[in-house]
Amino acid sequence: MPRGLVGMAIGFILGLVLTTTLRALLGLEPWDAESAWVIAAFFAPIGFLLGVGALTDWLRWVGGVHTPEQHGPPARKPAWFRYFGFDQNHKVIGIQYIITGILVMGVGGTLAMIFRTELMFEGLQFLRPDTFNTLISMHGIIMIASILLGVGGMANYLVPLLLGANDMAFPRLNGFAFWITVPSAILILMSIFFGGWDTGWTGYAPLSVRTVMGINFFMIGMFFFGFSSILGSINLIVTTLRMRAPGMTLFRMPIFVWAVFATSLIQLTATQFIGLSFLMVVLERNLGMGFFETAAGGNPILFQHLFWFYSHPAVYIFILPGLGVVSELLPVFSRKPLFGYKWIALSSLAIALLGFLVWAHHMFAAGMADALRLPFMYTTMLVAVPTGVKFFSWLGTVWRGKLFFPTPMLFVLASIAVFLIGGLTGPPLATVPTDLHLHDSYFVVGHFHATMFGGFVFPFFAALYYWYPKISGRMYNERLGQIHFGLQTAGFYIMSLTMARAGLLGMRRRIVDYDPALHLQTMHIIMTIAGFTIFFGVLIGLYNLVMSARRGPVAAMNPWGSRSPEWLLPSPVPEHNYPEPFEVVGDPYGYGLPGSVYVRMNGGHHAEPAHDPAVAALPAR
Repeated sequence: MPRGLVGMAIGFILGLVLTTTLRALLGLEPWDAESAWVIAAFFAPIGFLLGVGALTDWLRWVGGVHTPEQHGPPARKPAWFRYFGFDQNHKVIGIQYIITGILVMGVGGTLAMIFRTELMFEGLQFLRPDTFNTLISMHGIIMIASILLGVGGMANYLVPLLLGANDMAFPRLNGFAFWITVPSAILILMSIFFGGWDTGWTGYAPLSVRTVMGINFFMIGMFFFGFSSILGSINLIVTTLRMRAPGMTLFRMPIFVWAVFATSLIQLTATQFIGLSFLMVVLERNLGMGFFETAAGGNPILFQHLFWFYSHPAVYIFILPGLGVVSELLPVFSRKPLFGYKWIALSSLAIALLGFLVWAHHMFAAGMADALRLPFMYTTMLVAVPTGVKFFSWLGTVWRGKLFFPTPMLFVLASIAVFLIGGLTGPPLATVPTDLHLHDSYFVVGHFHATMFGGFVFPFFAALYYWYPKISGRMYNERLGQIHFGLQTAGFYIMSLTMARAGLLGMRRRIVDYDPALHLQTMHIIMTIAGFTIFFGVLIGLYNLVMSARRGPVAAMNPWGSRSPEWLLPSPVPEHNYPEPFEVVGDPYGYGLPGSVYVRMNGGHHAEPAHDPAVAALPAR
């Protein structure tokens, strides 16, 4: 990591020197701050990747040097050392993604607490309008980046384990896809020192073409971040299609893998569009290309089409893995088969497909052609069908199940309830007559937060608590887990519903102050207190996980009585996941069915959740 930062600094210097020299040779004024820093921002991530060693093996291959795959920590270094450098093991990379995602989420959450405090009372408090705009813009994009990192973490750690593979198909590419996110995040944070940006996280043109130069760092940072999504998705698709255990047909795959597979298809095919739109803004600012400025013959609506063609499907990149976690965990804690397994699997693919047909519903108020509004309204409403299939399946799974409620199950149930709020507040925004009134209001903010919390944040914590014994070998503190759950759930309900109500009463989004005549100050005080409640709840959860890694009791081999093969391995999982391949011989979710077996290990033994003493000790209904 330190070598990567040094490489990044060298990349910046090289870019600045090169730009200044070229301008001088061309007879231009040698120093132009924006063009020099933009070129340097493209060089810096390459310097970081060279410094951290993400390109080393490939460069040696160019020279004809054979490089074997790495296994275990570097020679003469402690085991923890590998988590701070380039590594090829999917479990290490998964944990790197997760921890980085949590740290980035902490930065985004802290920014939210700052501008939420500003909004508590009418009138300007302690933030200038331009600073407020930068903070809300950074909060949006940083939280999105943290979600992408969290998705990458869950997928990297779990998919090979669930499939019976020892690693991803392309381990070096996997490490590269993680480490390119670090300089990307640094570039985004650096924008603060160059004036920030005031466009919101969407970066709409033509404002993004005209605003201060800090927006270059935001857009170039996200441009490089996109490589992580694209390369990671290639790895996950190939791993899923080519590295499944013997006997694991597509419809015997764990449902979480189906969700990640559908997500990867979106990432592979849509991410290019947001990268393209941001790159076009940078080119227009620095080379005068008239893509979006009407005075130069451009069209600002073009930016919105390119941006939303990725950014609406991106919502499903955020939530499909989370919904996969819900479907994966519900049968475990209900002791019943997953109701409608094939329909859930196919509904993930249907959502991924429909996600490409709905982008323009974000533009009903943007001046798009009237003839396009109705088709996009209907396609948007169609998304409710495969989403409804999932809700129906979840209800069928818990119906008359033998439920028990450890912390992961609490977060799963809250996910369903919160995501339902996101679902119910969606149709008014998908319908043209109501969207024209609700556009750019706090109702949208409430809807979006409900969708993200229900679709990702709650399932992410459910997954963390559920697989924590497998990752660390220790159990978390159940009481602290329940306190975390209680604070986050109560705080979120209050915040989200109040946001929606404030939007209906006329509160606009992305403004530093509001009209006292609206009488919204009390609602803002409630939203701010609720936001801090969520913030402290998450802090308690992270304290729980950190402290339990050292002081928690040693976890039982299969504390939840799961049928999934990773729970037949020691905890933490050894370097090579499965020394001998196992065979899939049955349904993955046959909980409670007499004689049902999912996997048979090479030695002939298989999971017997009904006889696991740890499961027998858990409270059952």
